[in-house]
Amino acid sequence: MVKAGPRSSIVADRGGVSALTAAAQPAATLPDSAQVRAQLQLREWILSGELPGGIRIAELAIVERLGVSRTPIRAALMRLEQEGLLEAIPSGGYAVKTFSERDISESIELRGTIEGLMARLAAERGAAPVVLGEARHCLGEIDVFLAAAALGDDALSHYVALNEKFHALLGEMAGSAVIARQLERVAALPFASPSAFVIEQANSPQARDMLVVAQHQHWQVLDAIEQHEGARAEGLMREHSRLAQRNLRNALRSHRAQGLAGVQLIRRRS
Repeated sequence: MVKAGPRSSIVADRGGVSALTAAAQPAATLPDSAQVRAQLQLREWILSGELPGGIRIAELAIVERLGVSRTPIRAALMRLEQEGLLEAIPSGGYAVKTFSERDISESIELRGTIEGLMARLAAERGAAPVVLGEARHCLGEIDVFLAAAALGDDALSHYVALNEKFHALLGEMAGSAVIARQLERVAALPFASPSAFVIEQANSPQARDMLVVAQHQHWQVLDAIEQHEGARAEGLMREHSRLAQRNLRNALRSHRAQGLAGVQLIRRRS
């Protein structure tokens, strides 16, 4: 992560566009790729609410705060626009984008559509045995997790990692770098990733039931891929995304939603 300078102050004007100000800082020592690390830091500020929705990104202040040149900052801002977290503004530069609940729901549905395509291609083309073995091992570990008596924070973090791994393995099974890149872009949006609501809903009475249903769908998808049933695999993955949409609605109705990263970017219905 980029080592940022002292915390900047963010003051919003009446139009919802803000200026980010920071004192000049000594140059930070950046390993390897300054662009990637600046991108990660900016994304963290956006999702944590330090850069609220509607704020105009002051490029020079970012340069001063991170202690890097404008070139990697501009590249990072451009990449975040491509991810959908920023939007270009007519006067030049970028502003932090906000989303409606419908935007998020459609992003989840789009992820399900892309993952459904991946599952179908994996079934029709035939996935490599070694990747299928990895997927089975991954789901086996999730089964062990779900059999545990309690769903503690450490166990849930492990579940999130395994869940993300299984979804990533779909891309490997499909063997399409083009589709995998599109999925990566969609999943980068707030709440669109496969495990977006797991931690937030951990203490709800329905938590284990929801995870069990999702895991059952995982096994069904893998079985369809192994049986070369493309249409079935695709349909199951799309149904899997509909479960995530229900989780979205439940999460946003919960008082615990305020602790979710990126929640401040969602425009609530009036």
